[in-house]
Amino acid sequence: MTLICLIIFLILMVLVGIWGMKKTDTLGDFLLGGRTIGPWFSAFAYAATYFSAVLFIGFAGKIGWGFGLRGLWIAAGNAFIGSLLAWLVLGARTRRMTKNLEAITMPEFLQERFEGKYIKMFAALITFVFLIPYSASVFKGLGYLFEVNFHITYDMSLLVMIGITGLYLVLGGYFAVILTDFIQGIIKIFGASLMAWIILTKCGGVHHAIHNISLAYTQHIPLAKQPGWFLLACLVFMTSFGAWGMPQMVQKYYSIKDEKMIPKAAIITFLFATIVSFAAYFVGASAHVFYDKLPMLANGKPAFDRIIPDLLLNQLPESLMAIILLLILSASMSTLSSLVLVSASAITVDIHKGYINPKQSKENSVKMIRIFSGLFIALSYILARFQFAFIVTLMALSWGAVAGAFLAPYIYGLFWKRATKIGVGLGMITGVATSVTLFFMWGQDKSPIASSIGMIVPFFVVPLVSMFTKPPSQATIDKAFK
Repeated sequence: MTLICLIIFLILMVLVGIWGMKKTDTLGDFLLGGRTIGPWFSAFAYAATYFSAVLFIGFAGKIGWGFGLRGLWIAAGNAFIGSLLAWLVLGARTRRMTKNLEAITMPEFLQERFEGKYIKMFAALITFVFLIPYSASVFKGLGYLFEVNFHITYDMSLLVMIGITGLYLVLGGYFAVILTDFIQGIIKIFGASLMAWIILTKCGGVHHAIHNISLAYTQHIPLAKQPGWFLLACLVFMTSFGAWGMPQMVQKYYSIKDEKMIPKAAIITFLFATIVSFAAYFVGASAHVFYDKLPMLANGKPAFDRIIPDLLLNQLPESLMAIILLLILSASMSTLSSLVLVSASAITVDIHKGYINPKQSKENSVKMIRIFSGLFIALSYILARFQFAFIVTLMALSWGAVAGAFLAPYIYGLFWKRATKIGVGLGMITGVATSVTLFFMWGQDKSPIASSIGMIVPFFVVPLVSMFTKPPSQATIDKAFK
């Protein structure tokens, strides 16, 4: 049953890629769907990209074990700040300004908005260096789940997931990504709801679940060892406001068909995020009821990636594991496709077409981005397969570094006319440098604090430097804000 569902799902993804290929003629089609995407598809694409397999396996398990039910504050932040407010505050202005400036990527937007040629190069490099390792991290922990259910190796499960994702992405571009995200989004909502309902039932209902989880949590983690509220607040800030500056998330505002559709997309995204994120973090916290102690790896380190997979394997009926596996596979594929699309555009659009061959024809541009999308998917497989030490570090750094680089420049670009290219450039540098430096000083356990500070510092650097440097020309300002 499980294998049959998987095969049907994968065939459907390939058919979607073939359909998308027939609708893709230009670079704008491949990257943004020609800016013709409706609110339902845009909302599902945003949420599907936001909540990857990392949430359902590693992150929710780690947060649930470390924070217990307090981890639900992260779900609330992701739903309200990272989803609803993000669309309402950023959506319309981003859609309008990127169209005015004829920008189809984040680096291109920063170049056109601030008249900064080298800002585009730096932004493209940041996108490539940090998002490719992040795409590889999407698959961490999936191998164990697939190995137990399908009796196939970790290598084979990676090849299947990355191969199918690569096929529909390379063929269909953004049209294929949008449609598959919608299909995968429906699976996520249904699978996450089913998963949470079964675990809640096994915990004795809402009242008993809250009591039992809270009691077991204090037994496993005494009050003196429980992480503080400041670290939790940084996690909420990093995962919620950080989404405002992630290129793969912002891309969804570019592509929506009409600004009038944005409030509807905001509500749909909010509801999606509420269901999926609360389900994931609740199941993570419920591990305290089903485990006597934290699972450990052979090397003595905590096995956070195995908390939720083992919990589901032991508590869910075998007939339902097919749905849960599709949930996790969908989460992986939807996030990977968006990450690869953004990373490929950084090289093909922002660097090659921007600096090396500006007069490249639209046919060659589409062909090149297809080639680079395939290469980046292959690279994601290599990084996920071999887990090089420095790549693992980049994975841990990726969210904070990218958000630190782009969040302040992007928001100032949308709302403040006086921001300058020098201010933005220094803001990007200080954002990345702060996140990376504090990460190595304080260690991975405090990385949410390092990332949060890295995101905040550029909000002071950009206006301070901008007040003493030359602003963009009035013609550029008028074009951007018309």
